[in-house]
Amino acid sequence: MTTFLTPQQRADRTSAAVGAAVAAGRGLGLTVTEPRVLHDVFSVVVHLAPSPVVARVPTVLPRHDDLTTIARRQQDELDVTRWLADQGVPVIAPSPLVPREPVQRDGFSMTFWPFVEEDRGKEPDYVANAESVACLHAALRAYPGRLRFLSAADPEFIADSLTRLDRHPDLLGPAELDRARREWKVLEPLTRSRSAFEARFPGIELQPVHGDSPPANIFHAVDGDLYADFELVTLGPVEWDLAALGPEHQAAYNRGARRNGTRPLDEDVLAFVNALAMLRVIAALTLVPQLPELMGHLKPAVDHWQTTPFAAGVGS
Repeated sequence: MTTFLTPQQRADRTSAAVGAAVAAGRGLGLTVTEPRVLHDVFSVVVHLAPSPVVARVPTVLPRHDDLTTIARRQQDELDVTRWLADQGVPVIAPSPLVPREPVQRDGFSMTFWPFVEEDRGKEPDYVANAESVACLHAALRAYPGRLRFLSAADPEFIADSLTRLDRHPDLLGPAELDRARREWKVLEPLTRSRSAFEARFPGIELQPVHGDSPPANIFHAVDGDLYADFELVTLGPVEWDLAALGPEHQAAYNRGARRNGTRPLDEDVLAFVNALAMLRVIAALTLVPQLPELMGHLKPAVDHWQTTPFAAGVGS
């Protein structure tokens, strides 16, 4: 049976991450006397008060992620957000008070960001956010840096998780695991190979995309909305950023694309990214032992997946 992290182990992990962030911040010359945890889910996000700096420390990670892998992804995020800010795009950019590079301390790899006051009275409007993502994509098209093809899908994580899940029938039953593995055989080549993707979807341009559902990652600051959390920034089709969202959000995105003179979403590519997103949900079940409350968020998606066509019809 699966062994889950205890509340005490969770508290110890958070404390260790905060301690590492405080030590790293002080090592960079920041004054830190009143650290305050702002979020603690997949990462511990801590305000290094009184300095106007926030450290983000990933703590819930796939087992194959080492410090080098994490830091490479973090550097991509720092580079992209700094470039976007230089273009005048409203984004949470790296803190100017420390070097713009990942810092490793006590087994953690972390990044540093400005403390931005949140407008807690504003309710998220995910439909409006989806329309705004078309503007983000228009800006990202000109990004000059190199990004890896569909790294946000993390095919190594999916493959490893589908191998390991047969040891955890309390997380996913045998029939569901069999289906997931058969779907992965269809989707894996298109995920790992840019040339295979381009052959299957001719004419679909690849470009830098946010990578992690940007309609849900727009930060409502007191001075206006800011694009945030580019931890999974990647090279891919724009459809990736609308994966697992509904027709209303897709229609909103298309309105924004028409206004920007960019292409609307392609239904075939949407089917592919939706199917791939569901396999990432299945893979995320292997993270539940590290974050037990995650099961409550994943189970409804897994239940829905079982009612959908095999691989969203991509292999037919």
